[in-house]
Amino acid sequence: MSDTHTSSPSGPGLKRVLGLSALILYGIILIQPTAPMPLYGAAASLAKGHVITTILIGMVAMLFTAISYGRMANVYPSAGSAYAYVSREIHPSLGYFVGWGMIFDYIMNPIICVIWISKAAINLIPEIPFGVYAVAFTCLFTAMNLRGIESSSRTNTIIATGLGVVIILFLAAAVRYLFLNPPANAGEWTRPFYDPKTFSFPSVSAGASLAVLTYIGFDGISTLSEEVHNPRRNILLATVLVCIITGILASVQVYFAQLVWPEAASTFPDQDTAFCFIAKRAGGPWLFQTVNIALLVATIGSGAGAHLGAGRLLYGMGRDNAIPGKFFAKINPKTQIPSNNIILIGVIILGGVFLLSYPLGAQLLNFGALVAFMGVNVSSFMHYFVRGEHKRFTHFIVPLLGFSICLYLWFSLGIKAKIVGISWLSVGLIYGAYRTNFFRKPLQFAKLESTEEVEWNNKDADSHVK
Repeated sequence: MSDTHTSSPSGPGLKRVLGLSALILYGIILIQPTAPMPLYGAAASLAKGHVITTILIGMVAMLFTAISYGRMANVYPSAGSAYAYVSREIHPSLGYFVGWGMIFDYIMNPIICVIWISKAAINLIPEIPFGVYAVAFTCLFTAMNLRGIESSSRTNTIIATGLGVVIILFLAAAVRYLFLNPPANAGEWTRPFYDPKTFSFPSVSAGASLAVLTYIGFDGISTLSEEVHNPRRNILLATVLVCIITGILASVQVYFAQLVWPEAASTFPDQDTAFCFIAKRAGGPWLFQTVNIALLVATIGSGAGAHLGAGRLLYGMGRDNAIPGKFFAKINPKTQIPSNNIILIGVIILGGVFLLSYPLGAQLLNFGALVAFMGVNVSSFMHYFVRGEHKRFTHFIVPLLGFSICLYLWFSLGIKAKIVGISWLSVGLIYGAYRTNFFRKPLQFAKLESTEEVEWNNKDADSHVK
């Protein structure tokens, strides 16, 4: 096997062209460098101002899980999801359970994106009510995805570059503001990390359970396993480095944000778009508009992508007969898109934006994400430590810590999020029992095929036809 191609005896493969730096850039673009800005107000309210502390706790939690993801990507390079890892590594029924929880993750993402975008649009044109914006953006997401429109890597790079410029503008304005309006004493400079008047472990833990949202998307790096030089090293290293870089970048942003606006979160004109008002204080109306528009555009891209991702998850579960395949596994022959799923999710989004708030929607998203992360850590533990031939201490301690921290953050979610989330998992459990005769009949999962196998099978079928 050459170093620049993946190949098999049966046919050609994908070209290995991506190095470590390209993977890191891809991961940062996937997460977005401004990830903490939309959730700043909600996190500040939950953590009573300690946003940077919650971001750092989230980074530590995600580092251990990132290592588990990187390791599992070496085992299942073409799968790239917690649903696939748990299904094949532990048990199909547990994989179904994790996949059912992941539906919350995938569907709540476009819902909170629509909520945030609608609030940001109101900042620009307040005469139009929230409901009109919510319906318009939901229809936009659905129409884009029904046509099979996906943003290219070049477009994503341009957006990420633009967001990087916005971050630089904000930080420059914040430094200038603090130079002209310095904190009253030296203790104020450390207040974002620890404020003795408001600090409590329950509040910071609750904030950290929300701040995990900053890192959502790092697992997408694992989907490029077949196009990377030295994937066993670079996938794992890139996943970890992206989490570290994201955590540092996010910490700098929220640190300066709290120094500029040290008052309680309740003083924000609008909690959901709080960072835009912080930018206004730091740089004036022009920076308010710049940050507002930049985040609006970026969130439209994220929301539309999340909408399509949710459709693909439902398609994968339908193909595996975990949910009715006749509906969910149906592909539109013209667009090659699971149209039924896209329309269904559009309807769910439309209902969700009127029933949920941004903080609750974000916690529900993290409810599903943390369930998936715990599943990945258990999968890594089972594969490398329980069944592995070469057991190492890191194969034991890393997934154990990753699972434990994710479980702690899961318990730190708000009571409403846990009630709704557990209710959803209960529905999934009942439905799964129905589909499998109380789990006595195993779920039949589709065989994982690499790109090379699919291409060769298609060629072989063509040759038989001829």
